[in-house]
Amino acid sequence: MKVLFLFGPNLGALGTRDPERYGTQTLEEIMGEVSARGARLGHEVAWRQSDHEGDLVGWLLAAAGEGFGAVVLNPGALTHYSYALRDAVEACGAPVVEVHMTNIYAREAFRRHSVISPVARVTIAGGGAGGYHLALEALSWITP
Repeated sequence: MKVLFLFGPNLGALGTRDPERYGTQTLEEIMGEVSARGARLGHEVAWRQSDHEGDLVGWLLAAAGEGFGAVVLNPGALTHYSYALRDAVEACGAPVVEVHMTNIYAREAFRRHSVISPVARVTIAGGGAGGYHLALEALSWITP
């Protein structure tokens, strides 16, 4: 299956942004490992990152038409307030796994609510970069 990984604002700064919380691996390094694991599981992995909400919305809405059977999404801060992104998740035509490297439910009060979770098939939070690997495993349970 083709799987699209989408990353929202500030995730391009992984490796240097708050390494105590997010680790020292860059997004490129994480996705290199995820792509290799995906290949072992029979998945073709593609990924994109943007700090712009509209890019993420467009990519979600185009995913099924581009042949992606599932989307793994870390919306970053947009998790907490982007109804445009929420609506795109609901309308994208492919199952979406929401992933957060930290446990958003154990952080600051404003981070404890996700507008994405109610329309995502699965939400994974708190597993660090391993959450992206867990998302690949979850696909075998939620997709035909």
